[in-house]
Amino acid sequence: MNIQNYFKTAIEKGAADLHLVGGSKSTLRIGEQLIPVSETLLDNKELREAVFTLLDEKQKEHFLKNKELDFGKEILGQRFRINLHFQEGKVGLTARVIAKEVPSPDKLGFTENLYGLTHLRDGLILVVGTSGSGKSSTLAAMIDIINAERKAHIITIEDPIEFLFKEKQSIIEQRELGNDTRSFAAALKSALRQDPNVIMVGEMRDKETISGALTAAETGHLVLSTLHTSNAPETIQRVIDSYPSDKKNQILNQLASNLRAVIAQELLPAKEGGRVAVREIMINNSAISNLIKNNDIAQIISTIQTSGAEGMVTMNQSIDKLLVAGIIDQKVAENRKRNLETKSVYY
Repeated sequence: MNIQNYFKTAIEKGAADLHLVGGSKSTLRIGEQLIPVSETLLDNKELREAVFTLLDEKQKEHFLKNKELDFGKEILGQRFRINLHFQEGKVGLTARVIAKEVPSPDKLGFTENLYGLTHLRDGLILVVGTSGSGKSSTLAAMIDIINAERKAHIITIEDPIEFLFKEKQSIIEQRELGNDTRSFAAALKSALRQDPNVIMVGEMRDKETISGALTAAETGHLVLSTLHTSNAPETIQRVIDSYPSDKKNQILNQLASNLRAVIAQELLPAKEGGRVAVREIMINNSAISNLIKNNDIAQIISTIQTSGAEGMVTMNQSIDKLLVAGIIDQKVAENRKRNLETKSVYY
């Protein structure tokens, strides 16, 4: 099996993801659809041998020991973020196609308010959403704006490294879990001794990483990170719940003082093909800060709804703007709003 042929097909077809699983059909995700590359079922032994050609000895050892492996790799001139795993004893590979260039703010539909967040000099900005919602692209675009506009020392901590930045006005160091550091939390602690202006943390996975990010934010650094949450209230609640009850007041005060914004996003099918980002933006103004401090998280959506003049927008308001602009159709808008209404936090 020549595994590179599957990657070549993914590139040629403009796929977002490639799925290879022993005993199953090879499949591409193109837009919202999963499309088989071939009707032939993949032989697990051949796939396992082919997958190993992508790995060095250290990666092979890690994969066989831990049964999971995430890494970035350039194949045929295209960068991929690859996850290896086992299912029912068979090898599975999922490869996300990473754009060769950091996407431009215009291509990602940045508003003036979103663009303006890159001018902040300290505090915590969170970009949240489900897997595949474009969080990494939004973060990369924000980092690249800073890179282009000011002389800053930027440190990224990623698992794995996705977009490769070209230094413009800034100095950029990209650190990868496994190769350059053992954990997000350890790298964050070390970063504070490396004279950074901006720190990008690929994901806040645990209390130690959240604590490190907040410490960096309150000591004069701009910190950007992600969480797998779907809106601002859920994001804030997730951070609070990561701490024991006796630390609740401490984390509420830290968030109220150091959180700058939460950007929640999804990707919706566009009328003309492809997908378009739709975003909720919460800016931590005095009203939001007081709600956080008093643990009145349920009222945050109401404040976002009435604070458009300050750059805030709910997900439903963003959907309506895309609909009016003719970028998405009525059915897509209605389905997405219906999905939002099933959640505990209403828009």
